[in-house]
Amino acid sequence: MSPEHRPPHVPTSREVPILEGDGSALNAEQRTRALTELTSGEPLDLLVVGGGVTGAGIALDAASRGLRTGIVEMGDWASGTSSWSSKLVHGGLRYLYQLDFPLVHEALTERGRLLTTTAPHLVKPQPFLWPLKHHYERVYSAVGVGLYDALAVAGARGRCTVPLQKHLGRRGTQELAPALDTSQLVGAIRFHDARVDDARLVIDLVRSAVGLGAFAASRTQVTKYLTDGAGTVTGARVVDRETGREHDIRATRTINATGVWTEQTQNLAAHEGGLKVLASKGIHIVVPKEAIDAKTGIFLRTEKSVLFIIPWPRYWVIGTTDTPWQHNVSKPVATSADIDYILEHANAALSRPLTRDDIIGTYAGLRPLLQPQLKPGSDTASTKISREHTVTRVAPGLTAIAGGKLTTYRVMAQDAVDHALGDELATTRPSRTTTLPLVGANGYRELAGHAEELASTRGWPLTRVTHLLDRYGSETPALLAAADEHDASLAVGSRELAWGQPLTGAPDFLRAEVAWAVTHEGATHLDDVLLRRVRLDIERRDRGLSASDEILAIMAPLLGWDAADIDRERQAYAGRVAQIAAAEAEADDAAAVSHMSIAI
Repeated sequence: MSPEHRPPHVPTSREVPILEGDGSALNAEQRTRALTELTSGEPLDLLVVGGGVTGAGIALDAASRGLRTGIVEMGDWASGTSSWSSKLVHGGLRYLYQLDFPLVHEALTERGRLLTTTAPHLVKPQPFLWPLKHHYERVYSAVGVGLYDALAVAGARGRCTVPLQKHLGRRGTQELAPALDTSQLVGAIRFHDARVDDARLVIDLVRSAVGLGAFAASRTQVTKYLTDGAGTVTGARVVDRETGREHDIRATRTINATGVWTEQTQNLAAHEGGLKVLASKGIHIVVPKEAIDAKTGIFLRTEKSVLFIIPWPRYWVIGTTDTPWQHNVSKPVATSADIDYILEHANAALSRPLTRDDIIGTYAGLRPLLQPQLKPGSDTASTKISREHTVTRVAPGLTAIAGGKLTTYRVMAQDAVDHALGDELATTRPSRTTTLPLVGANGYRELAGHAEELASTRGWPLTRVTHLLDRYGSETPALLAAADEHDASLAVGSRELAWGQPLTGAPDFLRAEVAWAVTHEGATHLDDVLLRRVRLDIERRDRGLSASDEILAIMAPLLGWDAADIDRERQAYAGRVAQIAAAEAEADDAAAVSHMSIAI
C-alpha cells in the first residue's frame, strides 16, 4: 500500500476536544517525552517540519483530525518570520485595488473567525484612519472600504465582527488623531482590522496541537530526509540542538513548512522541482505611546505600498519596508537607511516629526515570496496553487508549502494536510479547525466580564488584569494560582522572589509570566523570554538587557541552571544586543549583516 493511501492512526474518539492546562503545556519534560515518542514510538501519520505560524497551524489541523502528528522546529517556536511581522490580522485592503476579491474575502473570513472563535483573547479589533487629501479620494476610497466591509460581513455570515467604516471631516479627524497634520487633509475614513501578538499566536497553536496529542520538539533540526528503496520519504533524521544527539523520526507523510528556509530544507530530499522562495525584508520601528497623540491607528499609502502606524497599550509599531534580501536568512537586521525610510514616510503625515531619539525598538523579518519551480515534464496535478500560497509534492511522501500570510494560516494548514493525505483520505478525515478554539479562548469572554472584580480582589489596576487576559485568556486564573502556590511556599521576607509581584525592571509584566513561559510555553533560553514571551526586546531601548538578571533568577531554578549557565545566557543576549546596535548604524544590508554572528 502506497504511503498516500495508507490509513492514518485511528484515535479512540473521532471527536477530539481541545485540552487546556498541563495537558497542553510546553516545557523541558514535555519536550523530552515528545522526542522519545517521535524517535522510538510507532511511525507518525504526519511529521511537520517548521514551527512558525504555518507549521504550527498544520500540526493543529492534523492533530484535530486524529492523525498521529509530530512537529519539529530548529529554533524556538516562531523564531523566524512569524515573530517579526506587522502583528496585524487583516484582509489586505490594498489587494482590493488589484481586484483580488477571493483573496480578500478569504482573509477577512479568517479575521472574523480569529476574533470570535479561535483566539478572541489574542486578536483584537483595531481601528485605523485613512487620511484623505482630496475630495475625489473619498469616493473611490469609500467604495473600496465599503467592499472590504461587505466581504467581511459575508465571510461572517451576516455578522459584523468589527465596526463598519465611518467618514470624518477635518475636525473629526483631528479629534481622533491630533498627531496628524490635517492642514492638507479634507478628512479621513475610519475602518477596522485587527492586531495580534504574532509569536504568542504561534505558541498557542503549538500548545493546542499538543493538547490534542501532537508531539512537539523545538530546537530539533532536520538534517536529512529518510527514504525507502523506491525513493519515498519516510521521515527525517534530526539533531537535538540542545544535546547534539541525532535521532530518526519515521512518518508516513512529511510536510515542509519552513518559510524562507524552504529551499534549504526541501533540497535535503530533492534538488529539482519543489518551491523557489525569495526573501523580502520588512522592518518596523517602535516608539512610546506618548510620542504620537492619537486614539486610533493610521493607514498611509506610499509610493511603493502602505505604511501602518499601529497602537499597542504601551507603544506604537510603525512599518513596514519591502526590500530584497540576499544574505543569510537567519540574520535579517534593520539598517540606518531602513529606519530613515520609515521615519520619512511617517513624518510626512505627522504634525510633530518623530526623531531617532523617539525610537525605543526596531525589528526586522523576512517574507517568503515564492515562485513555482517544477521539474520539466512534471505532473502539475501534484501542485496546488491557492491564491498567495502554494502546496506541492517535492518527492513521494514529502509535501512543501510556502507563501501566504499570518491571517490565512488556518486555510494554508488545511490545504497542506489535505494535499498530503490525498483526496480520498482528506474527504474522510476533514479539517476541524473552523470552530476549534485555541488554549485560553474557551471561557475568555466570561472571565473578561469579571475583570474589574478580579482587579479589585487583588488590589491591582484594571490595566494589569486586562494585560493578563489579553495574553493568557481563560488560563489567567491558572497562572495566578501557580503564582499564589509558589509564593505561599516562600520563607518570610522573600518578597523579591515572589511570582505574584511585577518585574522590578519591567513592571508591566508579572514575574509569574516569566515562570509560565518556562513551565507552559516552552521557553528554554533567555532570548526565548525576551524576544517572544515577555517581549522587552521590542519595547525597551536596551532590548530588556537591564531586566535580564531578574528574569534569569526566575528561570534558573525551573531549568536547573547553575551560575555558569546563567552567565552564558546573559553574555549571549548581551552580545546580540551589541551586534544589532552596530548593524543598525550601517547604511546597507551587506555591512549590517557583517556584524551579526548571532542568528536573529
